[in-house]
Amino acid sequence: MGLKNLRDSQQQRFSQSRWKKNRIPGQHQKRGVRFRLFVVWSILIIAGFGLGIHLYSLQIIQGPKLTKAARSQQMFNMRPFIPRRKIIDRNRDVLAIDRPVYTLYVHPNQFNYTIEEVASNLAKILGKDATELETRFRKHKSGILLSHALPEATADRLYALRFDGLDLRRKYSRYYPKEDLAADVVGYIDGDRRGQAGIERSQQKMLERPTRTVRLSRSGNGSLMPDYAPEGFLHFDDLQLQLTIDSRLQRTARSALTKNLKKWKAKRGAVIVMDAWDGSLLALVCSPTYNPNRYSKKDIPLFRNWAVADLYEPGSTFKPLNIAIALEAGVINPFDVFNDNGTIQVADSTIKNADNKGNGQVDIAKILQRSSNIGMVKIIQRMRPSSYYSWLEKIGLGERSRTDLPSEVNSRLKPEKEFTIKPIEPATASFGQGFSLTPLQLVQMVGSLGNGGKLVTPHVVEGLVDSKGKMHVKPDLSPPRQIFSPGTTQKVVEMMETVVSKGTGKPAEISGYRIAGKTGTAQKAGPNGGYLDDAKITSFVSILPVNSPRYVVLAIVDEPKGENAYGSTVAAPIAKSVMEALIPLEGIAPEKSNE
Repeated sequence: MGLKNLRDSQQQRFSQSRWKKNRIPGQHQKRGVRFRLFVVWSILIIAGFGLGIHLYSLQIIQGPKLTKAARSQQMFNMRPFIPRRKIIDRNRDVLAIDRPVYTLYVHPNQFNYTIEEVASNLAKILGKDATELETRFRKHKSGILLSHALPEATADRLYALRFDGLDLRRKYSRYYPKEDLAADVVGYIDGDRRGQAGIERSQQKMLERPTRTVRLSRSGNGSLMPDYAPEGFLHFDDLQLQLTIDSRLQRTARSALTKNLKKWKAKRGAVIVMDAWDGSLLALVCSPTYNPNRYSKKDIPLFRNWAVADLYEPGSTFKPLNIAIALEAGVINPFDVFNDNGTIQVADSTIKNADNKGNGQVDIAKILQRSSNIGMVKIIQRMRPSSYYSWLEKIGLGERSRTDLPSEVNSRLKPEKEFTIKPIEPATASFGQGFSLTPLQLVQMVGSLGNGGKLVTPHVVEGLVDSKGKMHVKPDLSPPRQIFSPGTTQKVVEMMETVVSKGTGKPAEISGYRIAGKTGTAQKAGPNGGYLDDAKITSFVSILPVNSPRYVVLAIVDEPKGENAYGSTVAAPIAKSVMEALIPLEGIAPEKSNE
């Protein structure tokens, strides 16, 4: 029985096991499948929902910010270099131009030739010592600066060597082909390409071409895509700044001035030539001067054009203007005669002629011929001080000429109350002392005698012209102001002619030409008042031609040395040299004297 029961029990377990393996899934199994599906779908839904939120955040909330960032990576803001406009003279000779130059770095660790070979070849091209170059190449392995401004022709020779290790970096530099010829007018620009003197400074806006920033597309590797560049963005106008200066006349003026400064061991000097009809300056020279290509090697005071920026007392060169004032005011006529005994008492002061001599009976023309201080005092004493003061203001004293050159200063005239109360003030002003102006302003005032009585604006800028010579932009100048009548000015010019033909201006006489002029030898005012005993300014101003006055020439020399240093001996010969060059350049025909 036991054995039988054991077999029945085993058989029963075996049958139950087979039944479990072969039975159909029940309710419990179905619930497990549903749970797993729920979990999977929940994960998918949550992930999709999260992805949607993230996409919303990226596209809607952060969209503008990300778009801007993408564009900044794909686009490149470029401000192309636009060369500064050229400066040319009245004959289209180039005075200033932008040109490509190269900075040369040398990397000896990259040489494909021996150090000796490289040093030898570079020394020949750069004008340097080969041994010194070898030493530098052996001492430093890379980044040796040999030059920061090599001209393009030199760079081409270096490229032709095909040496590895030569690093030429191109940039643009301002170049002045005439060097110091017109430095006083043109000026220079500094390393930041900003004008620091002359026209380069005062006409900065006209010289800089307009530029605009452009956005260029970049490829994935960062390189620019030229196909997407705006059309013509690198093109610029061909306008040039034309000046009224004539380089040929400028060269003559500089040569004559330099020669005489050396002869008389003078401190400095200036020459100005102006067309009185319109105020255009044909020449403006100061000496000593500087080369704008190497401005860093000169003293800063040289950059300041003293003919425009420094005041001085003009002395006798102002006498023709006082004659014009007296004629216009009606207190004298050309045939009046005055007694010049060599001295005159004004209040508690004694005034004398420069030579301490009297000239006897002198008419107006002889007062100019002999530069009589006594005659001038007596002429101005016929005017009320207040009326004379008003005339001095009318012709521009106390103001500036409004030239287009930088750093101009106002001329100085004492306050009206002091001038009219003290009799000595009108007396000294009659022969050009007691007030101060710039050499350029004197030329402007004397120019009114050469154009029928109009005060014009001295200027050097003609305007912006294109490559064919067509004028596009002209500067706005103050309109001419009538201060004297044409009849008065012609009388004064004819009186000034006798100064050259018979008087102190005879060294400026040119055969066949009628030239009006006036010499001046003025005392220099001291820094603490009064006048310096051992310093004077000599000058000569002229107008030509007399029959049709147009051109004004001023030569001025500061502190010449020597006992015989006067306007007639120092300045008049300079003016003569300049006029001899001016006559053929401007086609001035010879004329007969009407004396």
